[in-house]
Amino acid sequence: MTSLTVDSPRVGLLAGWGRYPVVVAEALRAQGISVYCLGLKDNADPALREICADFEWLGMAQLGKAIRYYRRQRCTQITMAGKIHKVQLFQPWVWLKIVPDWRAVKCYYPHFWLTKSDRKDDTLLGAAIAEFAKDGITVAPATDFAPELLVKAGQLTRRGPTAAQLADMDFGWSLAKEMGRLDVGQSVAVKGRAVFAVEAIEGTDECIRRAGQLCRSGGFTVVKTAKPQQDMRFDVPTIGVGTLQTMVQAGAAALAIEADKTIILDEAAVLDFANRHGLVIVARRNEAQAAAA
Repeated sequence: MTSLTVDSPRVGLLAGWGRYPVVVAEALRAQGISVYCLGLKDNADPALREICADFEWLGMAQLGKAIRYYRRQRCTQITMAGKIHKVQLFQPWVWLKIVPDWRAVKCYYPHFWLTKSDRKDDTLLGAAIAEFAKDGITVAPATDFAPELLVKAGQLTRRGPTAAQLADMDFGWSLAKEMGRLDVGQSVAVKGRAVFAVEAIEGTDECIRRAGQLCRSGGFTVVKTAKPQQDMRFDVPTIGVGTLQTMVQAGAAALAIEADKTIILDEAAVLDFANRHGLVIVARRNEAQAAAA
């Protein structure tokens, strides 16, 4: 573990799966901020231990432990980064495996036991944020600390979209926005203005793989957008080299993402990979779809 000074400003980090939490922790440290991190077991990257001032593992349903940890570390502001694989919550005997603490039981009782509330991403994460707030802990968007990760509008790759791909981007954009409005998923895969796959609980990569299985001729377009009601504190659309590797394996040819609301991890590596494999990546603003309509 690393530390700055006793008087360094401090921010708590709740880290899920992927490289995003590592990038956020490095950005915070570069700004002279001490990072106190809880990493979700079987998800977070152990490399966070070497970057943060303090690091502990956290079970998925240990909400009370998380609140006590951040209060003990005097973190009144925290941020969330990384994917939480919600599908784990629907495995057999899940509650015997993850053993929720009392604070988590009280928070999620209406969702998982009474079933009076839904289990959408926004609902579940919003409930956790409300619990943090009860103890004086605010949750800030990770992009507030690393705004350079948000992609700017424009054609990002050397190869630009064909007329057919532009038509698929327009078509898929409205569908992805509607799926986001319903809090179902962020991504759709289309070709010839026909829908091959829509992302749900499985995540973007599995959505792309399913499209590849159904569109055996390849050449389909992936569209990934923010929700119309996107809360930038969590579940922000994110792509990296891994996303493009999945696209190549599945036979996808183009990717449209939303400018200013999508995170690109290791952008130079992403664009290098895309150009070497002849992929098309375009970052569009939401107004583009409105103008096309």
